Amino acid sequence: MTFPCSLYSTRRCLIALSFAAVAFTHAGCAHHSTPTTLYERLGGEASIDAVVENFLYRIADDDDMVGFFANTNIDFFADSLANKLCDVSDGPCRYEGPPMDRAHQNMGLTDVHFNRLVEHLDAAMQEEGIALSARNELLGRLAPMYAEVMRLQ
Repeated sequence: MTFPCSLYSTRRCLIALSFAAVAFTHAGCAHHSTPTTLYERLGGEASIDAVVENFLYRIADDDDMVGFFANTNIDFFADSLANKLCDVSDGPCRYEGPPMDRAHQNMGLTDVHFNRLVEHLDAAMQEEGIALSARNELLGRLAPMYAEVMRLQ
């Protein structure tokens, strides 16, 4: 195999090849924009709706958790949760539901229940193909709401 650069011009050739590689790499990116918001990295509205639906099925199948939602309007809850996830992830939505402390008052949630819901949400995101980094970022943005949900204020 012969290399097209002479020994004398190897340095210039390597620089030219480097520029060509960078140009080629960026040319391939011209048609694909990198998602910039967490909302985009989560997959937008359709993906968030799928995660919420998956999450609700997980709760329905969990005998220890389903009782907390027995008197809940599930359609309203699903819409509110999707809206909250959209808002928290810098999407085009603005959550206008009740504050977290009011929404969870008198539920008697414990850390075990809270952690179980987080596990169900993470599992739903995994099943819907959400990347680990986006899952972690979303959970990190939701974590500060713990005190409100648990009414620790």
